[in-house]
Amino acid sequence: MANITAADVAKLRKLTGAGMMDCKKALTEAEGNFDSAIEILRKKGQKVASNRADRESTEGVVLAATTADGKNTVMVSLNCETDFVAKNDDFIKNTQEILDIALANLPDTKEDLMGMKISSGLTIQEQTINLTGVIGEKIELAFYGKVIGESTGFYVHSDKKVATIVAANKSGVADEVLKNVAMQATAMNPVALSEKDVPQDIIEKELEIGKELAINEGKPAEMAEKISRGRLGRFFKDNTLLNQAFVKDNKMTVIDYLKSVDSELTIVDFKRFSLRV
Repeated sequence: MANITAADVAKLRKLTGAGMMDCKKALTEAEGNFDSAIEILRKKGQKVASNRADRESTEGVVLAATTADGKNTVMVSLNCETDFVAKNDDFIKNTQEILDIALANLPDTKEDLMGMKISSGLTIQEQTINLTGVIGEKIELAFYGKVIGESTGFYVHSDKKVATIVAANKSGVADEVLKNVAMQATAMNPVALSEKDVPQDIIEKELEIGKELAINEGKPAEMAEKISRGRLGRFFKDNTLLNQAFVKDNKMTVIDYLKSVDSELTIVDFKRFSLRV
């Protein structure tokens, strides 16, 4: 039997918004596994705030930038342990220098970026180790992402804790349009670009949850199967970027918004990163 602490219960409640007792029961049933506990809550009809338990509270700075030709946008997150360090001018300056190197070189992976040198002559990896020693907190490059398209753009929230970069299929797309879509993804945290991009394991899990929820509501197994398919359609609508209701006008979807700008315009890629719980 897993030892479920009050801190565990509080963490699950923060992740899901479910009641304290419901969280404790779910964690006990799941033997302390947060992913399983979230599934248990959802199968019992709980409306949870997130279906992923990988969003740990942490500190740092997320920044993004676009190349002069508009065809590449990069994003980096330099992490630390406390908000005090994250707000320090030198820490932000270090993050900006890493972003500048990423923008100039457009590496394919975080590992490639870590091996590149900064102005001091150190590699980024060596610099983060140095900073850890100087500051006394664990400093790490937690994320590097890049999108490539005919037009690209980004949105960084004012607190520099969450950001999204997006790529479109057509050149000359206004920065404001790209920013609006990136802001949408930042706010609504979609799991994929469209239904065809949702991983199969997530689809199967959603079908299982939908079916079990219907059975718990008293529906026969055959009907529960059909209901779960219907709920999967709702999941796609709520959790895929192009199908979500547009936050600036919920009478249209994001793809409707893009088509209102240009009938052939769409988003071909996006990456989102958040330091928030």
